[in-house]
Order: sequence, then C-alpha cells, then structure tokens
Amino acid sequence: MGKKKIVVCDHIHESGLKLLEEAPDIEYINAADEPKDKLIKEIIPDADVIITRSSTDVDKNLLEHAKKLKAIVRAGVGVDNVDIEECSKRGIIVMNVPTANTIAAVELTMAHMLSCVRKFPYAHNHLKQQRIWRRQDWYGIELKGKKLGIIGFGNIGSRVGVRAKAFEMDVITYDPYINPSKATNLDIKYTTNFDDILECDIITIHTPKTEETINMIDKEEIEKMKDGVILINCARGGLYNEKALYDGLKSGKIAMAGLDVFEKEPAVDNPLLDLDNVVVTPHLGANTKESQRNIALQAVEAALNAARGISYPNALNLPIKENELPEFLKPYLELAQKIGNFASQVIKSGIKSIKVTTAGDISKYIDSLTTFSVVGVLNEILGDQVNYVNAEFLAKDRGVEIIKEAKQNISGFKNLFTLKLTDNNGEVIEISGTVFEDNIQRVVEIDGYALDLEPKGRLILFKNSDEPGVIGSVGSLIAKYNINISDFRLGRNKESLALAVIKVDSNIPKELLDELSKLPACISLSTANL
Repeated sequence: MGKKKIVVCDHIHESGLKLLEEAPDIEYINAADEPKDKLIKEIIPDADVIITRSSTDVDKNLLEHAKKLKAIVRAGVGVDNVDIEECSKRGIIVMNVPTANTIAAVELTMAHMLSCVRKFPYAHNHLKQQRIWRRQDWYGIELKGKKLGIIGFGNIGSRVGVRAKAFEMDVITYDPYINPSKATNLDIKYTTNFDDILECDIITIHTPKTEETINMIDKEEIEKMKDGVILINCARGGLYNEKALYDGLKSGKIAMAGLDVFEKEPAVDNPLLDLDNVVVTPHLGANTKESQRNIALQAVEAALNAARGISYPNALNLPIKENELPEFLKPYLELAQKIGNFASQVIKSGIKSIKVTTAGDISKYIDSLTTFSVVGVLNEILGDQVNYVNAEFLAKDRGVEIIKEAKQNISGFKNLFTLKLTDNNGEVIEISGTVFEDNIQRVVEIDGYALDLEPKGRLILFKNSDEPGVIGSVGSLIAKYNINISDFRLGRNKESLALAVIKVDSNIPKELLDELSKLPACISLSTANL
C-alpha cells in the first residue's frame, strides 16, 4: 500500500513541516511557493489531504482537479476561502483549527484595553515621530475598579475575564448560552439582562459572527451606554455596527475604541481610521509565534489523522455518500438540523436538555438525526465552532443532556421527527416535522399546536388567547411597517389558545415586535430566520 500524500498549499510554521517530514507513512509536498496554476493542475490531483490558509481558494476549479482528495485542513479558524458545500457533494471532509490562537486573541484584547485607557499609541507617536515631550497631554485612566462587560464567555471571553480580575476590575458577563456557574465559579458576575453590560465602563465582545450577533452593538445600544465608554472588538468584524460606532466616537459618547477586526478587510480606507480616539491593528488576533506554531501543529496532526483514516477533528461537514445512507433519509437529516436551529432561536437561553423522538423507519437512524439536530441547536449559539463530529461532545461539555427515544409510529405520518428543548429555567419548545412526497419538508406541530409550515424564511411566532379580532390586529400592525405577509399559519388548542406562525418578506424591526407584544391577547412572541 503506497504512502498517502499531503500537500501544504500555503505557508505554515516550520514545526508543522517537521512533523510531516518525520511521518514515515506520509509523502508530503510543500507547495506554498508554487504558482497557483501549477499547484492546481500538477500537484493537487495526487493529493489525499491538503492544508491551506487564506491564500489558496478551495473552489470548484481546484476541486475538479482534486480527484483523490479526501480531506482539507484549514490552518486557522475562518473557512471563507473554502467551498464547503461543494466539498460535501464530493465527499471531502473540511476541518479547521478553532482554538490554537486562543491565548493570542486574549492577550491582544488586553493590549487594546490598556492602549485605550492609557493612549499608548498616540503618546508613542507624539514622542518618537514628532519628538515632543509633553507628559501633561497623556493622562489616562486605570483599569482597577472599572466595570468590564464581556459579551460572550467562551474560550476567549472567559480568559479575558480572568485576566481582568487580576487587574482588580469589576467583571460581568452576558452569555445566554452558558451555565451561569461557568462565570460565578471564577468570581465573575453573570447577567441575563443585556442592559447590565451597556452600563459598564469598558465593553469587549467575544462571540461568533451569526445573524444574532451581527450589529449586536448598534445606535440604540450605544445611546444606552454611559458617556465615555470604551469599546473593544478583537473577535469578528460587524459585531459592532461601524456607522453607529463612528458616530459615537465622533460625538465623544464613546471615549475610545480598540479594534482588530472590521466589516470589510483590508480596512485601509475605513472611516474609523480618520478618528483620533481609535486604536487599531490589522487583524492580528492569531499573529504570535506561539499561536502560529500551535496552528501548524494542530493542522498537521489533523491532516495526518485524516490521511490515516483515524479521525477528522473539528470537521465542519459530514459527507453523505450514496451507499452509506438511504436516499429517503437525507431530507430528514436536513429537516432535523433546521428544526434544531428553529427551536434554538425561539428559546434563546441556556439549554438544559435536547430530546429527539422518532417514529417510523427513520428510527433506525436516530443517532444520525440526533447529531444533525444538535448541530442545528448549537450552530445558533457557537457558529462555525460546531460541526458534525464535535456537536454532541460540545453539548455535553456545556452540561446539555441529550436524550433519544424511538417510539412506535401512531402519528398518522409515515415518519415523524420531534425535537424538544428545555432551558435552564424549565421553559420548553417542542417541534415536530416530517417529509412528504417529492422531499417536501414540513413542520407539523409546535408545542401541541397542529400546523403545516414550510421551515423556511423570516418567521414571527405569536401565541395568544383565542378571541375575535386578533388576526386583524396582528396583520394591521405588520402592514403599518410596510412588511408583506407571505404566509400565515394558525394552530389552536382546547384551552382557547392559538399559535400563529407568520412568514414575512423582509426584516422584522424591534419596534414591530414591541407593538405586537403589547396587544392584550398576546401571551408570548418570538422570531426565527431559517
């Protein structure tokens, strides 16, 4: 049996290359300096595994030449340059290295925080570039005693919290998807009220970039902040709305901002660079020697394991081959993931348990259905940190119980999939779905309300007392905001309650939700975007 071939497409730390050289069962090619045309046409065709960074686009053109390719390792976190969908169609596993740069990102966050409170970059330039010695121009403030708000308390956010405590800061965190004890065990306050974060002296964000977190800090949130607040973002561009951030800095509402990431990069023409109360770096979160070494070692270890068929750590997709799963199951797997994501958006809090119940022939594949549904649930929380390999491990690591139950089929449907989420407060959402002929996916029940809903689009869930005029009032309010209703599904129960699921054609403003929630008949209100 011949050696497996691993091709390194972009530059990685020499420690990773050494590891490849020492593998006796592996042939490796360092093609980082090869022209891309030669790489794709002459080198990639024989590769079993490739290691890339951001300089090589793993697109359809490359994949069409990659006849033997089984796996791709992205040496880093982001996979924007990899066509994951096309890889999945070809049975190619895509992996990344999501935690290798954790400490680098943590320490960069602290550097930005210190730079903002003491204005070090400006004082440095004043002396070194302009040769002016004016100590009185550079009075700063101290971190000690200041209140730090941390949005997102995962690997990076929690470590920032520990370091901030060492500076004797008063630290509070907002992360609705963790067990509060993760913070309180570190003597860090935990809040479920986002406004508590907005009252802090310094705010830093450490969340994935998802639909929920894009523009998480916008004009409205900045208006609620105290005058002279300091904002830090070393996570993802777009978590702070840059127009609102610019206006807040220009007016002085925001005293300083420390930014390592931007909505569009390279950000050489970004208006924020024109302001004299912004400290910036060009996306240096992973730029330490230690981080680059860790990334290279973890990427190479993943590539070696994949080439040897041992494991696929941090796989971001799950290739489904025709001969491995029956054709009828595939739309159910997709439906399970959609329902998991749907339920997670509705419940919007720390999850205690995930229960999957199946009825019909799909019960033979309850493990696969559970994996897909857990990915859907956690994707809303963790973004691209979760994948089909680590989903259940991540859930259990967060204290989430996973329950599976295959029932006798008395549902009236050929197959029925049900997902039940329970949060830490005991709140429950239960959604059932099935697949009809021609692979038509449908949600058929939500919390006991029978419906016939396509799991797609922008949805408003409106639970209300079942009384005359409610539908008209809801429709009128939606029309007031010039929003078109494309579908309206209504379920009722025996307790004189009703659940409307309204699909709309455009974004749902917060003001509309506020008005809907004030209707006398309203019992609960939530939204989802599928």
